[in-house]
Amino acid sequence: MATIFTKIINREIPAHIVAEDEHYIAFLDIMPLAKGHVLVVPKKEVDYIFDLDDATLSGLHLFAKKVAKAIDKTIKCTRVGVAVIGLEVPHVHVHLVPLRTMDDINFSRPKLKLSQEELAVIAETIRKGF
Repeated sequence: MATIFTKIINREIPAHIVAEDEHYIAFLDIMPLAKGHVLVVPKKEVDYIFDLDDATLSGLHLFAKKVAKAIDKTIKCTRVGVAVIGLEVPHVHVHLVPLRTMDDINFSRPKLKLSQEELAVIAETIRKGF
């Protein structure tokens, strides 16, 4: 059965996409730790990041770097934090979280609840950073 991320990739369910190419996609987390929290996902459905082939793994990080630079340019933050947890969805994904403090990337704290309109504005803002 396809993961929720594969359903986003296939446009079966909506997402606030900020970047995409032939192999990777980046979209806003709908339960973000901070405004501008993005998930970067390979289009190839693999559960565990270290099961990716070398080319896909390195490409994922290079794509994430481009997205992080766009977040840096457009979202007020000190820097962009990176996390790979890999337990929530059985499809590799990298979290890019705009940081002002270390606590901004604490996954045990309550998530933000943003409206679809707020998410759309944030996604458009990040897209302008490319």
